[in-house]
Amino acid sequence: MKEKVVSGIRPTGFLHLGNYFGAVKSFIEMQNSYDCMFFIADWHSLTTRPKPEDIQKSARVILAEYLACGIDPDKAPIYIQSDVKETLELYLYLNMNTYIGELGRVTTFKEKARKQPDNVNAGLFTYPTLMAADILQHRAKKVPVGKDQEQNMEMARKCAARFNRIYGVEFFPEPENFYFNAQALKVPGLDGSGKMGKSEGNCIYLHDDDKTITKKVMKAVTDNGPQSANSEKPEVIENLFTFLKIASTQDTYDYFNEKWNDCSIRYGDLKKQIATDLCAVVAPIREKIQEYMGNAELLDKIAREGADRARESASATLQEVRSIIGFRK
Repeated sequence: MKEKVVSGIRPTGFLHLGNYFGAVKSFIEMQNSYDCMFFIADWHSLTTRPKPEDIQKSARVILAEYLACGIDPDKAPIYIQSDVKETLELYLYLNMNTYIGELGRVTTFKEKARKQPDNVNAGLFTYPTLMAADILQHRAKKVPVGKDQEQNMEMARKCAARFNRIYGVEFFPEPENFYFNAQALKVPGLDGSGKMGKSEGNCIYLHDDDKTITKKVMKAVTDNGPQSANSEKPEVIENLFTFLKIASTQDTYDYFNEKWNDCSIRYGDLKKQIATDLCAVVAPIREKIQEYMGNAELLDKIAREGADRARESASATLQEVRSIIGFRK
């Protein structure tokens, strides 16, 4: 039997190259080896007060992007979090066994509270237990995570272990962090620092057209160029070479690397090459996104079927949980 894997993404914008190379390509590989479920975490997005008209639209866009990237809903159901009401019941039970002190120590809560001081809501505070419910309702063994979610995963393991201990059962597995393989690249931002991210405004999105991609790349941060042969590349230039690794051929990478080493590199030429090659990567995905977005009936069908399969899994778990706690199934 394949191990169960669950992962979600909040519909707070479009997918970008960092999402694609950092996670989604790994999801595509995982769907062939694991019993995967992928969901669009629209309840989680409420902590930032999205506009009502944007919630359904954003979820549909993420669904279209997942499909366009290559996730096969026949292998790995894709569902919208709010279509699986069982999640909220388990969320309630887990909150009853989770302590205020430990939730208050979660780093992501502190960071979010600092960024949105006028909206430090209870949902933000109990975000880790909703995430735990997303995972434990399917009794998942593994969860793909980045560094920023490690503490939330520790909370999910605490929720599982505490439930088992309180009720004297071995019901919930303690889910393991699933780290992406070496092919999951950390994609840098175009501003010369850190990784590509929505909040930093340094992204190339999968829906961007060729003109937009080229304009963004040509504005990427550089320096004054190498001052001596075979010198070490500073971060802003190493970032550009990472884009070559992602999108270009090895010959192309070697050509510009040699130009760097002999101090003859021209950043304008480098950026033009990167833009051309990134456009070639994004174009087929963008075309598929547009195709899926033009077929609302198909998207609704895939989301509905994904929710049916997710509810079947979650309902089976909740029946057992109710019985364990002492409620009727």
